[in-house]
Amino acid sequence: MKRYIVFTAAGAGLFSSLSAQIYFPSLSVLANDLNVSTSMINLTVTSYMIFQGIAPMFIGSFADQTGRRPAYIICFVIYIASNIGLALQDSYAALIILRCMQASGISSTVALSAATVADVATKEERGTYMGFTMAGNFMGPAIGPIIGGLLAQYLGWRSTFWFLVIASGAFLLPLLFFLPETARNVVGDGTQPAQPWNRPFIQYLSPQKYADRPATSSSSETGSEDSIQEIKHKLRFPNPLHPLKIVCHVNSIIVLAVTGVIMAGNMTVLSSITSTYTDLYGLDELEIGLCYIAMGCGSIVASVSTGRMLDWNFKRMAAKNESDAVTSGKQLQEVPVEKARAMITTPLVVLGSLTTLAFGWVLYYKAPLAAPEVILFFVGIGQTGGFISTSTLLVDLHSSNPAAATAANNFVRSLFSAGASAVIDPMLAAMGRGWTFTLVAFVLLATIPFLLLLCGMGRKKDAPNVEKQ
Repeated sequence: MKRYIVFTAAGAGLFSSLSAQIYFPSLSVLANDLNVSTSMINLTVTSYMIFQGIAPMFIGSFADQTGRRPAYIICFVIYIASNIGLALQDSYAALIILRCMQASGISSTVALSAATVADVATKEERGTYMGFTMAGNFMGPAIGPIIGGLLAQYLGWRSTFWFLVIASGAFLLPLLFFLPETARNVVGDGTQPAQPWNRPFIQYLSPQKYADRPATSSSSETGSEDSIQEIKHKLRFPNPLHPLKIVCHVNSIIVLAVTGVIMAGNMTVLSSITSTYTDLYGLDELEIGLCYIAMGCGSIVASVSTGRMLDWNFKRMAAKNESDAVTSGKQLQEVPVEKARAMITTPLVVLGSLTTLAFGWVLYYKAPLAAPEVILFFVGIGQTGGFISTSTLLVDLHSSNPAAATAANNFVRSLFSAGASAVIDPMLAAMGRGWTFTLVAFVLLATIPFLLLLCGMGRKKDAPNVEKQ
């Protein structure tokens, strides 16, 4: 059951990144069909990113209070409705409003996915499951431009949104029937029943079969470290400021800042590929879409390998401290989780920085296309791996409110990414490709002292507002 839950979380996160990337090949066609300028069409990308950061602040708080299942369902209902509207609309005003609605619906699934992993996985295995979940999110940049390019070229831009309607609808049905509630505020350690309206449909079809079963299998799989003795089921209006409030601690602020810088660096690379490859190599939309595969594959490799490295290092430190981290949840508090995660993050940030530097200079010297593509693979490993590591640490620090903490993380990285996408073109025009990415690389390297600072911040030194797991 745990693997099914994590697989579902990974699939939900895929739609968030896919929706952003699949849209890019249709930009020029949309501008022509709607009789607007390219800059006005680009506003639909900017507005998408803004709502991508804001919406999870509401849904994350709601999911921690009420449950993951209703949050997932709300997200996909809004998302499917907005995609239907996007496929049918014929005006620029409708396009930009529905794009904001689309982002509001699906962007929260990233926070929900991380929260779901926190519900069912302990610290010593959380890295692997977080990596697998993030692999779904980072598949979007690999396959989104390809799918979008093929659909826009052969079936028209409307087919892009119809594809998302069909795919998300096919995903929502098994979620409704089989996904159990996992939120600890609702089902505790898995032995408490969820609200009657918050149970998988399969339980209503076979009530006798599921009558005596717990809401989730997390009790036996995650131990008692997050057990909640009394569960009070209340529906409350989500507080969008709650995610920012719970991360208001020096450790969390450092993690958020480092994550934001990493994702800003990632966005500078992604945003520059289309214009740079068009100028240097004369590629069309579909060919440029194929060029994103290298970085996407690196991101997927990082998603799998980084999680395993995080778990290995946590267990190594637990053994070094002579604590039985696997069988004793209490002893987990003896492992300095900040140091355990930051030790893996640091070399990944170095890799992402140096490969970003190399990417800029091979473009400056107009190297053959194979050169920047090989480098992009390693950029994906370094930057994505760093992001997964810091995201896992933030969930570790706020295991009682993982959806809200991840929503705050999403808000910060969206702001950083939006800023990076806005300044990269002026930087390239003013400084050239080589020096632009040299500056980006040094900004990324500037996070290393903060990661080293995290290594010295143990759990016993934390303030009370950082939840203990």
